[in-house]
Amino acid sequence: MFIKDYISKDYPAFNTSDSIEEANEVAKEFGYSHVFIKKKGIYQGALSQQFLEESPEGNLASLEHHFEKFALLDDGNILDSIKLFHTFNTNIIPIITKQEKYRGYFSCDDVFSEFAKYPLFSETGALLVVQIHSKNYSMTDVCKIVESNNAKIYGCYISSFVDEDVQITLKISSENLSSIDETFERYGYNVVHKYYDDEKEELLKDRFGFFQKYMEF
Repeated sequence: MFIKDYISKDYPAFNTSDSIEEANEVAKEFGYSHVFIKKKGIYQGALSQQFLEESPEGNLASLEHHFEKFALLDDGNILDSIKLFHTFNTNIIPIITKQEKYRGYFSCDDVFSEFAKYPLFSETGALLVVQIHSKNYSMTDVCKIVESNNAKIYGCYISSFVDEDVQITLKISSENLSSIDETFERYGYNVVHKYYDDEKEELLKDRFGFFQKYMEF
């Protein structure tokens, strides 16, 4: 989970004296959304490949006012990268030291490769989203409800806040799903979404289908 274990160094950072055209060509060759600029080894910022495509000829120093200041420290962790990928619409993030020296980069593919190893994503199971008032929320209770129904939790996290309520998303094994639903509701949780086939709902649908056929005669 630590950034230092995933630093790649095959994508260069450009000096401010390098040409805009060169930086643009390298970005297109690698397929990355941004290029990184340094001056005397110190990270200065990033420019999007699309912006470079539309810029006039010259060196990167001429675009200094457009540098985007985003980066990760080399002692950070992978979770720190998620917001940066989204905020700056990038598929690559520069890694720097506390002294702001450029060390390399971290790509969104690295994130997917790492997260794919976690049971939250790799295990087959059911997804459940439950909601309750924040003052009544307890992760201990959430886990207890699932495990008391002889199911396993592969992952559990707060997925959103809705007014004064909190929504919790769970990835769980597929045993006793209907009983888990009922237990959550009994404890005051609202089951917002469930991504699996509910046996009781399917039974009701079947019975309603038989009833419709009966009424047609």
